[in-house]
Amino acid sequence: MTGNVNPIIPGFYPDPSVCRVGEDYYLVTSSFEYFPGVPIFHSRDLVRWEQIGNVLDRPSQLTVRPGREGASAGIYAPTIRHHDGEFWVITTNRHMIMKGHMIVRASDPAGEWSDPVYTTGALGIDPDLAWDDAGTCYLTWSLPGGIAQATVDPSTGKLLSEPAIIWTGTGLAHTEGPHLIRHGAYWYLLTAEGGTGPGHGVCVARSDSPSGPWLPHPANPILSHRSIDHPVQNTGHADFVELPDGSWALVHLGVRPRGSFPESHVNGRETFLAAVDWVDDWPVVVEDRYTVPEAPTAFTDDFSAPDLHPRWIAPGVDPRSFAVPRPGEGVHLLAGRQPAAREAERILAVRTRDASWTTSVTLPRGDAALVLRIDDAHWAAVERRGDTLSARVVIGPLDQTLGTVDGIGTDQPLAIRAIAHNEQYSFAKGPDEIHLGHLADGEFRTIATIDGRYISTEVAGGFTGRVIGVEALGTDALLTRFEYQPQPLPDTES
Repeated sequence: MTGNVNPIIPGFYPDPSVCRVGEDYYLVTSSFEYFPGVPIFHSRDLVRWEQIGNVLDRPSQLTVRPGREGASAGIYAPTIRHHDGEFWVITTNRHMIMKGHMIVRASDPAGEWSDPVYTTGALGIDPDLAWDDAGTCYLTWSLPGGIAQATVDPSTGKLLSEPAIIWTGTGLAHTEGPHLIRHGAYWYLLTAEGGTGPGHGVCVARSDSPSGPWLPHPANPILSHRSIDHPVQNTGHADFVELPDGSWALVHLGVRPRGSFPESHVNGRETFLAAVDWVDDWPVVVEDRYTVPEAPTAFTDDFSAPDLHPRWIAPGVDPRSFAVPRPGEGVHLLAGRQPAAREAERILAVRTRDASWTTSVTLPRGDAALVLRIDDAHWAAVERRGDTLSARVVIGPLDQTLGTVDGIGTDQPLAIRAIAHNEQYSFAKGPDEIHLGHLADGEFRTIATIDGRYISTEVAGGFTGRVIGVEALGTDALLTRFEYQPQPLPDTES
């Protein structure tokens, strides 16, 4: 087996794009229906990454929608590049696809990005920007019929040439995710093919011109885990980056499925790292050159800072519109959904990032729920109303309370944990077990347990992964502590 089993950015951070400026690397990923959009990360070694912000963090930049119709829409497959002293990000908002792709720029990638301009007339997804030596900017993107391209003024979004199909792929399904890369005498067109599932792969073609004609790599796909026994599957949608020493690397997405056949993945499509060698002017992927340890994922937030950390997201709405930090007190949550409702309205959430984990929250005031969700039709929660805790699960049309406990004070944190199934094979195991409960004296007390496959992508569909968050139920609430740790807490009898 070759290739890293650990992602460099765990959790649903798919469709990675990367660029380098000096010794610094910057990486962005898709964010779909969640606000803020396009998380941006920084690294000095391509292995350890820190989120430094979100590119689209203002309502003037981003419109996303809640509910089932909004799920897995929103922001698709951004590209980040650096040119003439500025950072550029181009992406597609599926809710506004008829306006074309959206382009923003910034001098400081951790600072404020511009309001978007739109590439009117360029309809599709997965856009890329590349500049030739003369300064001409090429916009390349995906259409159902293949890969399209036009020249563009990136400062205004105006197309400077008629869009044309430049590549229809190698014969695999769903040719998309293009990136134009210059190396030596050639331009290289990277594409994602085979669909972002078990057949996914990275394909490459080269040309003397950024517009083709293109010669396909003789070993396409140059990266794929289809039909092999590897804990990371669905590998594809890559972007290349050159290191300061002249070597090259790529980032790509993948998933980590577990459980009985057909296996399920729950944390979405994650970002992985591999090396690239050049042989006879062709890229060759070397999957095991980098040693990637497990990324640190544990955190505790007491909301003592005046602003929310960039990890916090909400489906379909800006979390700052309902989650107000009050240093010294906690974060004030405005009332969200009514207790009986199924659709999230104001949920302050983070991505789950590990195979096993525990999340606990302290809520000294108000009725509230701790929710593990993929979308409004696939979620599980511990709901507190007064001094009663209920374990509730929604799976498609089913909505059921699995258990209740009375007499629970506000000093007992609500808690959910996931325990992965990694070892003995069984025909009856999902990827993990989800335990819904609360903490008492630092120990987990389970109210109900569900099979994790019911909150997996294989059941829910879509392009995202699990998030876990807090929503005030019908009235305002106060959240003073949110703790996430990548291991399950010990249990006691409830």
